[in-house]
Amino acid sequence: MSKPATGVPDELQRRLGVPDAVMIGLGSMVGAGIFASLAPAARAAGSGLLLGLALAAVVAYCNATSSARLAALYPASGGTYVYGRERLGEFWGYLAGWAFVVGKTASCAAMALTVGSYLWPGQAHAVAVTAVVALTAVNYAGVHKSLLLTRIIVAVVLAVLTAVVVASLTSGAVDAARIDIGTEATAGGVLQAAGLLFFAFAGYARIATLGEEVFDPARTIPRAIPMALGITLVVYALVGFSVLLVLGPDGLAAAGAPLTDAARAAGADWLVPVVRVGAAVAALGSLLALILGVSRTTLAMARDHHLPHALAAVHPKSKVAHRAELLVGAIVAIAAATTDVRGAIGFSSFGILAYYAIANSSAWTLTPVEGRPARIIPIVGLTGCLVLAFALPLLSVISGAAVLFVGAAAYQGRRTLASAARWRRSR
Repeated sequence: MSKPATGVPDELQRRLGVPDAVMIGLGSMVGAGIFASLAPAARAAGSGLLLGLALAAVVAYCNATSSARLAALYPASGGTYVYGRERLGEFWGYLAGWAFVVGKTASCAAMALTVGSYLWPGQAHAVAVTAVVALTAVNYAGVHKSLLLTRIIVAVVLAVLTAVVVASLTSGAVDAARIDIGTEATAGGVLQAAGLLFFAFAGYARIATLGEEVFDPARTIPRAIPMALGITLVVYALVGFSVLLVLGPDGLAAAGAPLTDAARAAGADWLVPVVRVGAAVAALGSLLALILGVSRTTLAMARDHHLPHALAAVHPKSKVAHRAELLVGAIVAIAAATTDVRGAIGFSSFGILAYYAIANSSAWTLTPVEGRPARIIPIVGLTGCLVLAFALPLLSVISGAAVLFVGAAAYQGRRTLASAARWRRSR
């Protein structure tokens, strides 16, 4: 196995404490996912979506913990693309990178559709495509989301979610009989809801990759992960509970924009435009970061010749991966124009769960000297990822598995061609 990367000098990096790491985690998790994933989860599990939410949080915790231990050992950028390659072999690293790219590309489409669903429900696809084109242009120009902007978005989202919870719980529309947690749910429905709600926790791994940036990462990161996930879980549970109270499982399942529907049902019509703007701000912020992240992973894989090397080009003026940016933007725009939110979320969750299955498998190979987590962590994480991935809607499973198979076939085909070329040269 390769020697772990050493990183850059500590004095330039280790400047974040536990509160900072928790805030970064919240900034990565508390976003547009909760605006989009509640309705598909309610469709799967009814009032059992709260159980699904708890299960998704447990899997997310195991994934983040496994990733944190690996990030401390391999602080180079790339995440599980690096961990899988170093611990399991080149193919598994490649497959993790491929799963990340396709999964997060679908996340981009889901975020764009969330913008459309809340801003202009009747033209959701057109608004989504417009948002993708606009933000691709922003990223192409080299303008990225700053830490200050992240904090502003988190503050806006938390304020909007708090307003929805308060309006719902204090309204005359509350009917406790509408929510009897889990009584209407099947085990399969709860698992499917957990897989879909896993999408709402996307971004938690940002905490796990702070190894080079925090004071005493061996203590800070293990503390920050449960704190950030716990706060996020409480916020999401309150939102889910209050929305279920005013809409009921059936009303929530049928909602195109669940939080605006909840505000309207609660008699807080004044809150509807606020929720729409808050959802759009959150989704646009997530979309900006996602397009950037997918293009950067595409760039890294192109440099390693796992994707066409032409995608590794960097613009001489803006210093961005302009070809990767344009390709990702075009694919996301097509997806946003042709799919729905539930399909995009399901496909995204399948890809990202596959990505973290490889992360947990990599963490299993760590030795105690290398900082191996408790054995139960990667076991529960790997098992949870696989179970939730295959509990997703059948179309998401089939399409996700097919795309992973195409990626694996492309890898093998490239290896075969390279071997044939070497054989010809040796003759």
